[in-house]
Amino acid sequence: MPPKNKAPNKAKDNKNGGGGKAKAGSSSNKKDEDDAASASSGKQLKPATAINSRHILCEKHSKKEEALRKLREGAKFDDVAKDFSEDKARQGGSLGWKTRGALDAAFEKAAYDLEPSTTARPKFVEVKTAHGYHIIMVEARR
Repeated sequence: MPPKNKAPNKAKDNKNGGGGKAKAGSSSNKKDEDDAASASSGKQLKPATAINSRHILCEKHSKKEEALRKLREGAKFDDVAKDFSEDKARQGGSLGWKTRGALDAAFEKAAYDLEPSTTARPKFVEVKTAHGYHIIMVEARR
């Protein structure tokens, strides 16, 4: 078994700002570390029993990619949902409040890991389910 504290590991820690706990690419600035931690897979979020979410559902990957391009260009989430979503939630993609267990498992996992955001500056995630390709954002948690 190789020794745990070899010089290459120390060099790697120094490159990442020292301390050994910094994530790759983060700086030694405490605020940056906190931002990186809160942005990663939702581990810093308080547990929620319900979320108020929106989504864009597309059957085809190419249509989902076009919707993503619009979002990345700065379009509002609800406007993109009205134009691209292929389901009943065409009122800006709103699904309303959903409790745990009420959604598809893959959709629910992705949605509950998301930080709440606004339709004007959405934080979103993509997921594929049996229903198609989803782009999900969460407006509130409780």
